[in-house]
Amino acid sequence: MHQSLSPAVAARVAAATTPSSTERHHVYVNLSTYPDSMAGEHGKDGGANPDWVSYGPGTNIRVPAHSLVTVTISQYDGGEAITNPWFAKVHGTVGGTETVNGKPVTQVDPEEIGHTWTLHAAPTAQDSLFVSAPLPAVPDSAPLAPGSAYPKPIEVTFSFYTKSPGKYVWNCEFPCGDGYYAKFGGPMSTRGYMSGTFTVT
Repeated sequence: MHQSLSPAVAARVAAATTPSSTERHHVYVNLSTYPDSMAGEHGKDGGANPDWVSYGPGTNIRVPAHSLVTVTISQYDGGEAITNPWFAKVHGTVGGTETVNGKPVTQVDPEEIGHTWTLHAAPTAQDSLFVSAPLPAVPDSAPLAPGSAYPKPIEVTFSFYTKSPGKYVWNCEFPCGDGYYAKFGGPMSTRGYMSGTFTVT
């Protein structure tokens, strides 16, 4: 089923000096991953598929060209072993790292993956852009976050540079859906859940 795109997730913009000493915008994007669709763009009733895992507050992201982008993801979901351990490693970020609860890492345990945020270009003439950040699974024993039905999240932060304007897509590479091709159906193949757009303007 075709899913209409949500309004673009707003990137907070500030001035920043990059390591190359070239003045650029520094933009910040905040996302969350949930074990259901009761938060984010589907409304409090979860929309058509309330039991589907999802990203929030939306999956349509817009950022400026030639910018340093810092993404922070609050990871509220559990997980298990990923089918392709390559996606347990960090790719395409500044320094080849991400921080997990403030600690810099180059990879996470492939046996305990919740989701990934994986950005890539369609096969066109636009600039190549590939970023993949693994999100560790929240342990089953994790306490609930204060005032929330979800556990205390794991905070994952990473940064990367955009180039010229272009249209890209992102998705989760942990098979957390159902149906065809080893759980890559359902929320995995539907925009607004485990995939979305990334527009560089």
